Amino acid sequence: MLEANIILKDKTVFITGVAGFIGSYLALELLKRYPTIQIVGIDSITNYYDISLKEERLQKLKKNKHFIFIKGNIADKLLINKIFTEYKPNIVVNLAAQAGVRYSITNPDSYIESNLIGFYNILEACRHANPEIEHLIYASSSSVYGSNKKVPYSTDDKVDNPVSLYAATKKSNELMAHAYSKLYNIPSTGLRFFTVYGPAGRPDMAYFGFTNKLREGKNIQIFNYGNCKRDFTYIDDIVEGIIRVMQHAPERKNGEDNLPIPPYKVYNIGNNQPENLLDFVTILQEELIRANVLPSNYNFEAHKELVPMQPGDVPMTYADTTPLENDFGFKPSTSLRNGLRAFAEWYAQYYKCNK
Repeated sequence: MLEANIILKDKTVFITGVAGFIGSYLALELLKRYPTIQIVGIDSITNYYDISLKEERLQKLKKNKHFIFIKGNIADKLLINKIFTEYKPNIVVNLAAQAGVRYSITNPDSYIESNLIGFYNILEACRHANPEIEHLIYASSSSVYGSNKKVPYSTDDKVDNPVSLYAATKKSNELMAHAYSKLYNIPSTGLRFFTVYGPAGRPDMAYFGFTNKLREGKNIQIFNYGNCKRDFTYIDDIVEGIIRVMQHAPERKNGEDNLPIPPYKVYNIGNNQPENLLDFVTILQEELIRANVLPSNYNFEAHKELVPMQPGDVPMTYADTTPLENDFGFKPSTSLRNGLRAFAEWYAQYYKCNK
């Protein structure tokens, strides 16, 4: 197991996408664990999904005096440079991105702006702030594995055949980070997240979208006729993984040519337990009834549609988390049942389903 080489106490951490699902959970947990940490967060508050969720997440964060929020876009190079000059972050966690595989087919421009130009601006700012930047952590995605046949997906596998623009931008992030690590000796770690879910999550994700549609009496579409498996990973496990990784930057050292060996790593963070979509829907419906989101006599069968695979989708995601376990002594372990129960209970309270 790796020993921590970064102490988070008293550090300034810059989190992009701080009003997002993962960003807000991460910021809250860091502020809770490290009372003297300073979090500087940026978010453009796009209307990709209901902004009231983002605003509510921010309200919780703004209660802490060690949290500073800047509304803006990481594609704005001048703004990013100003933030680095003014706040001098020690650690950067890039979670800002245009998310969603299917959305990338109809709205490609936003992926290029945020995921490529935005990330380039972050890398450039880190380059000019180096060596003050102790660690750059950035979100990659399980989508980089495309339709690889070998499972579970390992970070040693080739990932040269993305099946969506979203996946291509995430693979590009890994390549860009590697180049900057090599050229400028910036310690960077990419995290390939696997189907993140939980309370106050993203309404475009299946568990949330299905719940909204079922409440409205609409049908839910189950892709590939239900023959899909996903490695659902609970938000608390994702955050725990990020915080552990933050505390160990890849080591700066030179090779035989006296040039930097790139201080660069990539890890999977997934539950290492793919679940069939039909089983997932069954558990979701049971938990929605238990939480009084839906009535006990709800006719689920009448609201299910089995449909073909969508462009950009893959039949299975399955994380090999061995390197994460070996280096950090951690592996996600929240069961789908417990995770969906927490979501259903939050949903019932947030949307006042019990009244």
